[in-house]
Amino acid sequence: MRLDKFLSHYSGLSRKEAKQAIKAGDVLVADRAVTDPQTKIQPDEAVRLNGMRIQPQGPRYYMLHKPAGYVCANTDSLHPTVMSLLEDEDTESLHVAGRLDLDTTGLVLITDDGQWSHRVTSPKHKLDKLYQVQLHEPINDQDRIQIEQGVLLKDESKRTRPAKIILHQPQQVELIIREGKYHQVKRMFAAVGNHVTTLHRARIGEIELDPSLLPGEYRPLTQLEINSVGAG
Repeated sequence: MRLDKFLSHYSGLSRKEAKQAIKAGDVLVADRAVTDPQTKIQPDEAVRLNGMRIQPQGPRYYMLHKPAGYVCANTDSLHPTVMSLLEDEDTESLHVAGRLDLDTTGLVLITDDGQWSHRVTSPKHKLDKLYQVQLHEPINDQDRIQIEQGVLLKDESKRTRPAKIILHQPQQVELIIREGKYHQVKRMFAAVGNHVTTLHRARIGEIELDPSLLPGEYRPLTQLEINSVGAG
């Protein structure tokens, strides 16, 4: 993370004040004076402001507008990762709470709080996941009812849990599910002989993708959004 961003996050200074303190020589990184606000610091380097150690406080929670072509992983040898989009953050301890496929866009939650992410992804906590789905073929009433009641996915022994479909156009629907099986949305429509052409996740529980975030942009979650996931 950049030194000025680190200071503004964890010291209570504004970004302008952080830059001024760094340029004035008030900041030490690993016991060395650093005067360039853009200096990149490593997670294990001690940062001191006027002699006081500055450290990250508490768990972190972010929402990201995932573009197509990015994988939900910390590292990948073939594709860029969503973590690379958090360029000003220390991502070593972060992980994705509820992954999306390479070509799927939309809301991704990223945190270093393992219990919180478990509540996001575990079906027993019953968090709705809302997807906007573009289909290759128009969906008929029979297929809609079948998906809503539960379908048997290929190589699965149990049907999917009940879902809800909101029809906007014959080939454009919203799907609400409370599970997160591998490629689940695509496999559900494949089970009734249809094909998903584009897929976008718009909401997890009460956390909606911020419409002001462009693809690739992110922001910290508000305390209200964090609390909406509930307790263990």
